[in-house]
Amino acid sequence: MRRYDPTPDQRRTVKTMAGFGIPQEDIATFLGIDAKTLRKHFREELDRGVTEANAKVAQSLFQMATQGKNVAAAIFWMRARAGWRERIEVKPVVYDISQMSDEELRAEIRRLDRELKPIQVITGVTRAEDLTDEQLMRIAAGGLDRREGGRKDSAGGR
Repeated sequence: MRRYDPTPDQRRTVKTMAGFGIPQEDIATFLGIDAKTLRKHFREELDRGVTEANAKVAQSLFQMATQGKNVAAAIFWMRARAGWRERIEVKPVVYDISQMSDEELRAEIRRLDRELKPIQVITGVTRAEDLTDEQLMRIAAGGLDRREGGRKDSAGGR
């Protein structure tokens, strides 16, 4: 069996492809060799390609972040390297609804409806908020077909 002897051009190609994040199996296929042969003969190129590419990107990101050319780069750097995190402050608000007027309650319901932006799914089914209290009680008791807002008969139809 013939000994594999990599060319300088193949070494540059492997280093570049490894730096781009191309899987070793794909690099081996590109060169027409087995992945084990790739790792045996190109170990340094595989390792250095990744490290050098990361260093170049980090240098570019650092320059963009520190020269004020890219705010997103600065934010990314601070999150990734300096541990910055988004903080969401939650302040629980407790209302004594027994002390609120009807108008205050309506205003609070409108505010919550806007803030919570409920997901509305179109299913052809009557929404619970569109039913009367009596209809909701009958649904809970199993005597109303919710899809139609009508009464079930003994056969399960309307």
